[in-house]
Amino acid sequence: MSQPQTTAVTDPKSFDRAAVPAAPRGSRSRLLPVRRPHRSRRIQETRVDRIFLFCTYLLLCTFLAVVLLPLLNIVASSLSDPTAVSSGRVLFWPVDFSLRGYEVALGDPQIVTGFLNSLFYTVVGTLVSVTLTIALAYPLSRRSLFGRGPVMGLVVFTMLFSGGLIPTYLVVQQLGMLDTRWALVVPQAIGVWQVVIASTYFRTMIPDELYEAAQLDGCGDLRFLWKVALPLAKPMIAVVALMYAITQWNSYFDALLYLKDADLYPIQLVLRNILILNTTPSGMTDAAQMLERQQLADLLKYSLIVIASVPVLLIYPFVARYFTKGIMIGAIKG
Repeated sequence: MSQPQTTAVTDPKSFDRAAVPAAPRGSRSRLLPVRRPHRSRRIQETRVDRIFLFCTYLLLCTFLAVVLLPLLNIVASSLSDPTAVSSGRVLFWPVDFSLRGYEVALGDPQIVTGFLNSLFYTVVGTLVSVTLTIALAYPLSRRSLFGRGPVMGLVVFTMLFSGGLIPTYLVVQQLGMLDTRWALVVPQAIGVWQVVIASTYFRTMIPDELYEAAQLDGCGDLRFLWKVALPLAKPMIAVVALMYAITQWNSYFDALLYLKDADLYPIQLVLRNILILNTTPSGMTDAAQMLERQQLADLLKYSLIVIASVPVLLIYPFVARYFTKGIMIGAIKG
């Protein structure tokens, strides 16, 4: 029998189903369906959708302006001449560019000491807080811990109810921490919200099977925490450390309560004295004679705000990618 003649198709677009003979009965060969070029179709937005998007962008731009414009005014004022700042001629661009405010601020011993104190409180307080948080959160994340539920309930209870300001002050006084650096580190060492985040991360991201496999290899609890759990929890540790660091850096109320020695004041308390009490720091007698006291105080307000904000602005970009992931821990079940 003569074989049916077929025509070679070189161009897929010229493929014609009628030009190819039908396969004989009993044959297993089948013709593939013709693939037509895909045409992207853009979803047509309705008028309501366009109005909604416009309102959303307008609202976001408004929020951006509310946050960004005051910051620009503060930076511009800190780089302007004291006379221009006091007269209110500075808006969003420096007037008579000058670094006088930063020279006076960084040349004053009290401000430099306050800045160094804030660095100490932030670094040491963050290390202590992260260590104690992990020490509390990791055992609470293990289902085999006896009494895990009641202990977690007591921890959450402290977030809703506290002893109050006077009992806390009396405890700090009885412990002998008044007018010491530890008064700003120990009382606020553990944050309940950070404990919840760390415990949820350990419970959801580190399975029990991994812990059982480590036990079979002879790994103890402390070694498992140090060798396995902590390396896997670096994103969570970065988020918790950022929370503690920002809280420690911006804290001034505890220093106002527990500290009397000016050499222990953090930079935020020094900034408060200048902003609210309108006091000129010590060591600025010569500068106050050259300029009016009010002009110098107005200029120092903006310079100190910038100096106090720079460390947080430098640290945040390095851990920002972990922040959203850490906040969303435990938000999705399944």
